[in-house]
Amino acid sequence: MTETETPFDKDRAKAFTSKMLGIMNDGALSLMMSIGHKTGLFDSMEGEGPATSAEVAAKANLDERYVREWLHAMTCGNVIDYDSENETFQLPAEHSGLLTRKAGPLNLTVPMQQISLLAEVEDDLVGVFREGGGLPYDKFPRFQALMSESSERRFRSGLVNQVVPLLEMNDALSAGIDVADVGCGSGLASLLLGRAFPNSRFVGFDMSKDGITHASEAAADLDNVSYELADAGALNQPERFDLVTTFDAIHDQARPKDALSGIFAMLRPGGTYLCVEPKASSLLEENMKDPMAPFMYTISTMHCMTVSLAYGGDGLGTAWGHQLATEYLTDAGFADIQIEGIRDDRGNNYFISKKP
Repeated sequence: MTETETPFDKDRAKAFTSKMLGIMNDGALSLMMSIGHKTGLFDSMEGEGPATSAEVAAKANLDERYVREWLHAMTCGNVIDYDSENETFQLPAEHSGLLTRKAGPLNLTVPMQQISLLAEVEDDLVGVFREGGGLPYDKFPRFQALMSESSERRFRSGLVNQVVPLLEMNDALSAGIDVADVGCGSGLASLLLGRAFPNSRFVGFDMSKDGITHASEAAADLDNVSYELADAGALNQPERFDLVTTFDAIHDQARPKDALSGIFAMLRPGGTYLCVEPKASSLLEENMKDPMAPFMYTISTMHCMTVSLAYGGDGLGTAWGHQLATEYLTDAGFADIQIEGIRDDRGNNYFISKKP
C-alpha cells in the first residue's frame, strides 16, 4: 500500500449500501406520497379506523386496484399501519400531521411533489451540465402552480397574523400605505393583505403574463389591489412605495443585484423592505448540519440556479445563504438589517431592512 492509499473500510461500504437502498426506496415513496396528496387519499384516511382497500377506495372515490397497490407501498414504507389478520389499513394519527391538508404548512406532501416535477427536466439538465447555460422558466410549466399551493399554506396561516406583527406595521397598514410585492406569482400575498387592510394600496409585480392575469381575476372585487407585468430586474418605480416584499424571489433572479437596487429605488425614504429567502448558510460546512440540505441543493440545481443561468444570470442558487444575502442587501443601500422567522414557515429567513 502506498502512502496515498487508505485501507478499505468494509463497515463503511456496508453502511453506504444500506443508504443507497434507502435512497431508492424513499425516492419511490416520494412519488407515491405525492399521488396520495393529489388524489386525497391521505385526507380521506385521516382520523378513520382500520379499513380494507375497497373501503379506502370507496371513501376516496378511486379505483380499488390502484388504491390497493398504493396502500401496499405505504405499508412497506412504514407510512400506513397494516393488520394482516383482517387485511385492513390505517393512517396513524402520529403521521397524519405531516401528510394531510389539515396540517397546513406542515404538510410535507406538498413540497414532495417537486420530485416528480423536476424529474421532467432531468434529460434537459444533463444537457446543460455538458454544454453550460440553463433551463428557462417555460421548461417548468407546472412549477408556478406548485409554488402557489405551497405559498398559499404559509400565507393563509401566517401572513397577516405572523408576518405583519414581525414588521411592526399593523397601524401603518390600517391607516393606509402603498405596498408592492415583487415577483408576486399568483398574487395571493397582495390579495390577502388587501382584504385585511382596505385603507392601504397593494401592487403585485411579476414577469409571468399568465400569473398576472390569474391574480387580477382573483382580486377583481378589490379596489385597493392591482397587478403589473414587470421584470424584477427592471422595475423603474422610483419612491412609489412605503413597504416592498419579495417571497423567495431574489435568489433565482438573473440579475439579483439589479432587482435589489430597483426595490431600493421603489421605496420612499424610511420605507421597509421584507426579503424572504430560503434559510441557509453561504458555507457548505454549515449546511451539512441541515437535514433538508440534500433536498435544498437538488431544488437549486434543477430549478433555481439553472433558471437564473438560462438568462445569463448569476446563478446564486437556493442556498446562497444569509451571509451573502446580507451582503447584497447592504450593497444595495439597505440599513438596519434584521433576520427573523415565523412559526409557520420554518424553511425561510425573513430579512427586514430599511431605506435610510
